[in-house]
Amino acid sequence: MTGTKDRILAAGAELFRQGGYAGTGMKQIVEKAGAPFGSVYHFFPGGKEQLGEEVVRTSGMQYAQLFEVFISPAPDLITGLESFFAGAVTTLLDTDYVEGCPIATVALEVATTNEPLRKATADVFEAWTKAGTKGFSAFGLPDEHARTLTLALVTSLEGAFVLCRSMRTTEPMAVAGAAVVDVARRLLTELGDDGKRRTGGG
Repeated sequence: MTGTKDRILAAGAELFRQGGYAGTGMKQIVEKAGAPFGSVYHFFPGGKEQLGEEVVRTSGMQYAQLFEVFISPAPDLITGLESFFAGAVTTLLDTDYVEGCPIATVALEVATTNEPLRKATADVFEAWTKAGTKGFSAFGLPDEHARTLTLALVTSLEGAFVLCRSMRTTEPMAVAGAAVVDVARRLLTELGDDGKRRTGGG
């Protein structure tokens, strides 16, 4: 039964990325998950809103792991950021501009109409910000600067996804990546830091 719930959540995340929350029906999600229709209400008695909230929170935490994949292992901050945005470009090209971010897609739709879902997206964005702040501090940035850089990354990334998918070009993502790198360079210059990863006690 756990596998069925996981499949429903994964299907919901994929369909929300592609068609948004409002544009995705429960029947579509169940069919995508290969699950009996009744199972969705067994696991999500609150219906689509409860499913949407769990999709946001679950997939949001999975996306947070991208920081660990692309940035944390990098030898220096600039290399990590360039790798992160290069990965976003690859995702857009590999999926023919279909894949975006389900969190941002849902947030745009429900920010003023659905408080539980708005709160879920806000919680995910704050979790990303905390994770990024912690991760960037490992490269020598004070927490305040690390938070600033994280917010610059998240806002630039999400905005670039919208433009790239609409314009069907990766140019906005390349520009966004370069802008975030510029922010990082400025912060490092202010600190007189080289942006190399710290180990141990720093």
